[in-house]
Amino acid sequence: MTEKIGLIVGMENTFPQAFIAKVNETPGYHADLIKVGGIKESFHRDYAVIVDRLSHEVPFYRFFLKVAALAGTYVINDPFWWSSDDKFFGFSLASKIGVAVPRTVMLPQKSYIKGINKDKSLRNLVFPLDWAAITDYVGFPAILKPADGGGWRGVTRVNDMAELMAAYDASGEDPMTLQQFIEFDEYVRCICIGKEFILPIEYDPKRRCYIEHDGPFLPKSLEAKILDGAHALNHALGYDMNSVEFACKEGVPYAIDFTNPAPDFDVHSILPKHFHMVVDEMAKHVITCAKEGRGHDGDYAYRRYLEQAPHERPKRAYR
Repeated sequence: MTEKIGLIVGMENTFPQAFIAKVNETPGYHADLIKVGGIKESFHRDYAVIVDRLSHEVPFYRFFLKVAALAGTYVINDPFWWSSDDKFFGFSLASKIGVAVPRTVMLPQKSYIKGINKDKSLRNLVFPLDWAAITDYVGFPAILKPADGGGWRGVTRVNDMAELMAAYDASGEDPMTLQQFIEFDEYVRCICIGKEFILPIEYDPKRRCYIEHDGPFLPKSLEAKILDGAHALNHALGYDMNSVEFACKEGVPYAIDFTNPAPDFDVHSILPKHFHMVVDEMAKHVITCAKEGRGHDGDYAYRRYLEQAPHERPKRAYR
């Protein structure tokens, strides 16, 4: 029997074709681009594994993937968890597991939807904010960015209180984070697949491009800290596909951005040397997941209920 591997993508052109071709080299496995139309509620498993690279931008795909997971498909990355996580939770989680992060404060959104009456609806909100205490903790320069964003959307460097107020006033309905700016010595982005494969690449955040090296480019001790940090974050988050960024200062790697479950895999971005490694590892990983019949390990209520035999399920007490 042939196991099917599905792929959901957007405008990217280089990774999908290379990934599909690589998977299809292995007998017993067939990869293709999924076609999704009207979906019945009585959904059955068609794919052993689906690699999701777009549902964060197309809600219809996200809803489909949740039902696919319910039917037994292993989705990379888990659509239930991906719907719930955010970057500020990630910083709190990193701090909890001992990965260094910049000093960070989450800020309430500046603006609200029309139905929110600031005087009546926000009785739990501290106002005005204690900006002096916030900036004393974070310091200047700082980075103001959405608490749940990506692709450099809404990211602003602020050097003083006046710049912070101007940027915050323009931030709209996004809850924001104010974060210590790390004057880094090295900046590294790790492409991570299957929690165990971690590929550190030098990255220039100013030009937003990768830098290729013929050999090792980091001191061994710093590289070990980066690999350990990325490994811990991927296991804590449960991602099988991620990119993790570290700003390194005086031998300390600070995790800057690490909730990126659909990282850029384009050959022109990550460069050919890294691209071929990523394609090979992703193909190898999905085949392993399909071979093992892997399922999601989230302790969701629906899973616990379905795993019980009908006679073991809780019964309502009649009175």
